[in-house]
Amino acid sequence: MKFEEKLKKKQHDMIWQEYCGFLDLDIDSYMNIQYRLMSEQISLWSECELGKKILKGKKPKTVEEFRHMVPLTTYENYADVLLQKKGEMLPDLPIIWIQTTWEGGKHPIKVAPYTKSMMDTYRNNTIACLMLATSPKKGSFNVRATDKMLYGLAPLPYATGLLPLVLNEEIGIEYLPTVKEAIKMSFSERNKLGFKMGLKKGIDLFFGLGSVTCFISLSFSSFGKGSSKSGGNTKKDSWLSYSPKILLKFAIAKYRCKKENRELKPKDLFKLKGFMCAGTDNNCYKDTLEDLWGIRPMEIFAGTEPTLIGTETWTRNGMYFFPDSCFYEFIPEAEMYKSLNDSTYQPNTYLMNEVVPGEKYELVISVLKGGSFVRYRVGDVYLCIGLENSEDQTKIPRFKYIDRIPTIIDIAGFTRITEHSIQEVVDLSGLPIENWIAVKEFNKQNRPFMHMYVEMKSDSLINTGMSKDILKEHLSIYFKYIDQDYKDLKRILGMDPLDITILKCGTFSGYEKQKNKKLSHINPTNFEVMELLRFENIDYKLVGGRCL
Repeated sequence: MKFEEKLKKKQHDMIWQEYCGFLDLDIDSYMNIQYRLMSEQISLWSECELGKKILKGKKPKTVEEFRHMVPLTTYENYADVLLQKKGEMLPDLPIIWIQTTWEGGKHPIKVAPYTKSMMDTYRNNTIACLMLATSPKKGSFNVRATDKMLYGLAPLPYATGLLPLVLNEEIGIEYLPTVKEAIKMSFSERNKLGFKMGLKKGIDLFFGLGSVTCFISLSFSSFGKGSSKSGGNTKKDSWLSYSPKILLKFAIAKYRCKKENRELKPKDLFKLKGFMCAGTDNNCYKDTLEDLWGIRPMEIFAGTEPTLIGTETWTRNGMYFFPDSCFYEFIPEAEMYKSLNDSTYQPNTYLMNEVVPGEKYELVISVLKGGSFVRYRVGDVYLCIGLENSEDQTKIPRFKYIDRIPTIIDIAGFTRITEHSIQEVVDLSGLPIENWIAVKEFNKQNRPFMHMYVEMKSDSLINTGMSKDILKEHLSIYFKYIDQDYKDLKRILGMDPLDITILKCGTFSGYEKQKNKKLSHINPTNFEVMELLRFENIDYKLVGGRCL
């Protein structure tokens, strides 16, 4: 029976238990599901050609043996098979392949296979997220087949394109604009049409990357001003297509905003039932989004390789991992840094029933239901914020998403900037840069950006007239050249993610001589950056600080 049919029968208690019942599990029951599904996955994975290739003759029988025999993996372990889409070598035949960026400037894309069983799980957990996004309390939700969702998603083959695909199988939610229309439009055209359709039909649901939903929402303040660039109407646009009721509602909202001396906000015209955001840096956007829509977005976590794995609840206070998407392991922060500094070191991992509140962990996943990735380092860091929660009435760990691992700079869910990609930009630019570090920081508006601290070669500033602005302009050109995602930050979000500070010659060598160590090129610690800037008499707090 489809989800929509269950709704018509008003079987709300049964529906809640079916899709959100995992929130009632205690940790022992949760781990029983994890072990049972992982045991099934070990049998499938160990017998396929991909598994045999990684196992090298070993034959694990239990989860403990599997964790002992299989090393932690990264995409390099799968690239030769997956990039050629050799489905016959995998645990189960894929029915769809999802795509994302691998590493800008080095590897264009990576792809991930999804089996039918994985898609079934993805669909059920998507419905759970939809219910929880509209839930005011445990056991209560407000989803209808007549709901309208503002389209803020990247289409297939990207992971967010799965949401309308799986939901359409279960419930007739209408997208504004339709998926078929949206994929043919530019980003601004899609936003403009979505809001125009929303005025006529209403908007019940909204889902997208936190950064994208924020940009779309802020653009709404210009709706009706006559600026086509912002997605609003031009003077030539006809308002005759709107009913008198809508026009009156719009006029009242505009009058109220003028009286309160503020811009028009989406909440002045729409009343969302459910709001979901995914991606990174969502903490930078949640307060703004809540102010704009009058409802706090519920954070979920999904990725190309791990699928849909986590969701917040009605309390919006931490994410819970679905027990049937992946088998989860956690690398403690100290072990993570040790392994990042020594590629030969295999860090210790802990299971869900072994995590400690207040500890940061790098996530490791084994995709269940015929998935290809096992003991896979996703590259994401989470903070365990509790093992039980009386407010949610839960008895399983919950987590807060922190950021990507320190060797990656992710800006607004778009980029995967690494040391290699930055060095390639520096080399291609031909600029006389002697040394550099790049740090993820946040501006006064709590928006992320990449701050490069650079030291030029001796006398280069005098000889070339190089300034901070010229340096930034040159580097930005090459970042956009080698990294399409970086280019999209400007094209889609209007964001310039780069800032430059030029340090005097000898700053890096002076630091290294005094401290007897070299700085990491990517995201050295706050303390290390502060110590480096002392050579310039710069207060790091005035420059900006990064959080990780």
